[in-house]
Amino acid sequence: MNPRLSGELQHGCAPVIEKYLIHENDQWENVSDKGAFPHGARVVLRIRIPRELGVLDVVLRIKRDGDGSERDVPICFDAVCEDMDVYSIELDTGMLCKDIDHGLFYYSFLLMRESNTLFTDSTDNVGFALTEQSGVPFRMLVYRRDFETPDWFKGGVMYQIFVDRFYKGSGAVEVRDDIVANDDWEHGIPQYAEKNGDPLKNNMFFGGNLWGVIEKLDYLSRLGVTVLYLCPIFKAYSNHKYDTGDYETVDGAFGGDAAFDALVDAAKALGIRVILDGVFNHTGDDSRYFNRKGSYGDGGAYNSQSDPYYGWYTFRSWNRDYESWWGIEILPRLNHENPDCRHYFTADGGIAQKYIKRGIGGWRLDVADELSDSFLDELRETVKAESGGDAIIIGEVWENAADKIAYGKRRRYLCGAQLDSVMNYPLKNALIDYVRYGSAEILASMLAEIWSSYPEPVCHELMNIVGTHDTERIITVLGGEDGTGKTNAELSEKRLDKNGRFTAKRLLKEISAIQFTVYGVPSVYYGDEIGLEGYHDPFCRMPFPWHEMDAELLEHYKALGWIRKHFSVFKKGKYIPLECIRGLFAFERREGEESVITASNA
Repeated sequence: MNPRLSGELQHGCAPVIEKYLIHENDQWENVSDKGAFPHGARVVLRIRIPRELGVLDVVLRIKRDGDGSERDVPICFDAVCEDMDVYSIELDTGMLCKDIDHGLFYYSFLLMRESNTLFTDSTDNVGFALTEQSGVPFRMLVYRRDFETPDWFKGGVMYQIFVDRFYKGSGAVEVRDDIVANDDWEHGIPQYAEKNGDPLKNNMFFGGNLWGVIEKLDYLSRLGVTVLYLCPIFKAYSNHKYDTGDYETVDGAFGGDAAFDALVDAAKALGIRVILDGVFNHTGDDSRYFNRKGSYGDGGAYNSQSDPYYGWYTFRSWNRDYESWWGIEILPRLNHENPDCRHYFTADGGIAQKYIKRGIGGWRLDVADELSDSFLDELRETVKAESGGDAIIIGEVWENAADKIAYGKRRRYLCGAQLDSVMNYPLKNALIDYVRYGSAEILASMLAEIWSSYPEPVCHELMNIVGTHDTERIITVLGGEDGTGKTNAELSEKRLDKNGRFTAKRLLKEISAIQFTVYGVPSVYYGDEIGLEGYHDPFCRMPFPWHEMDAELLEHYKALGWIRKHFSVFKKGKYIPLECIRGLFAFERREGEESVITASNA
């Protein structure tokens, strides 16, 4: 909390803002590091101001998001304490929200003096500066009072699998004649376009399947994994399956429904739950719904305006011009304003419920920003009802989800009626910058902002990533040469030299130690734990090198998994920042008598 008023304040004499939660027994809890509260909570905002600032009055300027109007509310003077004037105001979040059970608010403190007015300027929703002009306001998120997130997910370890590249199991699979089979598992290179953006069939398969995942469950269990997140497994033309052909069928090349059911059961026996990738914003053009290639008979929206699926898509000029995801014509966008289309996924008996009944632990929702509020509301209601509240719903959101604006609309992902969690891309970016540049202050500020912005039940369930199927391999990022300006042919074979790999491994150990001990749940992208390299897609999707594993890194990840399993503080422990100066970053996780401190020096 470092004011930017040079010359006016002496060292250690900065204003201090505190927040207190008043419980039903009139006990006060200091929640100065939080900015998200359940509906109906009573919150006291207190500001302590050095007398030398000459402040005569303090005003709270508050605005409800979407309301458009700001209110200036005088704050009561409480007392003088050690040369500090103390002002406070109590807010009833239920009264703030009025007629609905959630809300987003922005507020600032105005410090009125004889000569001018000073404004608080929020830096991370906790710390602030003082300016002579209106600055960045604080954020207060009020979420539904009944909002809970699944306890089983907290304290766990997630592992993401791109099925075709993980392991080739011995079970029965469908053999297609329209694919390119690559039998060089250890050294084969995925097919790639000459340059990014060029058309690519993505029909090269290495043969990984769900039977292979079953065969490697013991390996995953020894790694400490409690949650398997599978990239899409539904029937589709491509190897990545983000071009769904049929949501009701598990792809035969992966072993089909038999392999899927066997995996869910085998994983459950080891205490591991399976989460599926819900690609519900678009389908493939080669699907039972669109059927551009005629692979599914004569029906489909592409072939007839009287087809039941025609209204599921938006045609600007039938059947040549239609809405698609990011303009990619093989991924026609679904029209969820059509109730039949939306309910196919969200309603009782729909796709989301169907797989919950088959035993999955929840859904990771692809491109959540493009799913409507009504879609997310309905999906949550159905999934939670079917699972008794036990299933988890994680959204792919790349920014701070507390006040995210997508396509010109404020989203309410974390207000209690939609998502349980999101992918923590801000952490990924801050961790990389930290070990690259020693910017501990930036990492600490990011962690403070997310911790303060999200409901605490969400914080403990954040999907903490350092790499995914959409990003360069983390070890390549940390030790490799920037791939900008190089051709895909060059990147396909480019690997770290000895020095680069040594440096990258050291930095990856540092990053992963924080990833595994900070609030949230670490998510390991398959192969990161043994140093699998690769630049951007498709090179970040290489087959898992089972015969060339980095034993040193693997033991490191096993140790991290052991730590999470044996310390309950990682389930719901408070996040307490201790130090951040230059390259030094330290924090504590604490719950009751248990405490774990993580210290890192970049």
